[in-house]
Amino acid sequence: MAQDPDKAELDREAAEQWDLVNTPLGEPWSGRARYAAAMFFYKRGEMDAETLEVYRICSRLDHQDPLPIVRDRGVGRKWLARMKGG
Repeated sequence: MAQDPDKAELDREAAEQWDLVNTPLGEPWSGRARYAAAMFFYKRGEMDAETLEVYRICSRLDHQDPLPIVRDRGVGRKWLARMKGG
């Protein structure tokens, strides 16, 4: 059976945002790209506000990996598990 076009579009968008949230460290504007993608996942209910805040703080720091900070703050357990397995 063919997939619903709306669902297919959402799946494509989620895949694109997943790539962005995993943008390699150090690339120009990569922190902002990760933050924008994190906002996408936050709006979908897939990331908590505390984790999103870490991505916001790191948004201007292209070389800063937000995941160790998320871990140090003891937030985003589901997000960390997803990043590890994603």
